[in-house]
Amino acid sequence: MKKFILLSAFILSGAAFGDTLTTEHYIVEIERHCQEGSVTCDNVSYVGVSKISGNRIELNGKTLHSLCADGVTPCSFQGYQFKNGNTTYKVLESGLLQIIQNNEDVLVEEQGDWSY
Repeated sequence: MKKFILLSAFILSGAAFGDTLTTEHYIVEIERHCQEGSVTCDNVSYVGVSKISGNRIELNGKTLHSLCADGVTPCSFQGYQFKNGNTTYKVLESGLLQIIQNNEDVLVEEQGDWSY
């Protein structure tokens, strides 16, 4: 029995935790590959699929947080950020998907619904 519990704990500690955001034109799957309970995570995957073209993109990124009063400690979870060259993909906790090029040109901004 002890071996089973230890094996289960080992398997679960490396598990990915995922959510899906569905907007009008995209389906985005997010998986966090950090230990459950981690405040920040620099190992997050993004799989986005266009409902129109069927095109698919896979990216790696990190969680986004606002900072506490000390200006250093992460406080409130805001969402996720992924980079692909000069294009930034943000998936916010509110369900907003933003794709921004060159830090200023908004290519996509769509509100969606999360499924967990």
